Amino acid sequence: MGLEQDLMTRSGSKCELCASTDNLSVLEVAPSDGSIDQAVLVCFTCKEQIEDKDKMDANHWRCLNDSMWSEENAVKVLAYRMLSRIASQGWPQELLDMLYLEDDIKAWAEAGLSAENREPTRDSNGTILLAGDSVSVIKDLVVKGAGFTAKQGTTVKNIHLVPDNSEQIEGRVNGTKIVLLSCYLKKL
Repeated sequence: MGLEQDLMTRSGSKCELCASTDNLSVLEVAPSDGSIDQAVLVCFTCKEQIEDKDKMDANHWRCLNDSMWSEENAVKVLAYRMLSRIASQGWPQELLDMLYLEDDIKAWAEAGLSAENREPTRDSNGTILLAGDSVSVIKDLVVKGAGFTAKQGTTVKNIHLVPDNSEQIEGRVNGTKIVLLSCYLKKL
């Protein structure tokens, strides 16, 4: 059986968030390994609002009053994330206060929220940097602890974004993996 069929069986062919039976599809709850334990079956309306904050209708999410009590951790994680997004409405905060998550499940839920709320990493010119980009160093930078200086004009390929800090990137210079401040870099 495929993932979608397994989720159909688990959910009784209903959206696991709002119980709709129309236009159902699989949604992996990031970060996900692709397993049934990290995926949910959702309707088009729920999926659209999860993926596009501009289409958010807070009243639609009153359905979480029931689904937040699901036995499935992925459903609880999505309920936590959506209630957190609209907590300023008042009633969602009351539901959040009642929702209990084990520490590892709460960490999973909050990991998705921090990724959503993360500011983009920008270079010295304000250009958004993405993982895998190549950048150039715009001034000589002394690399403490490594005993060398990253010279102006040095190219750093295949950069990685630092999850907790939008002002830093990771990359290899002279074969050494280092953290660089994005304000001293220019996207190539």
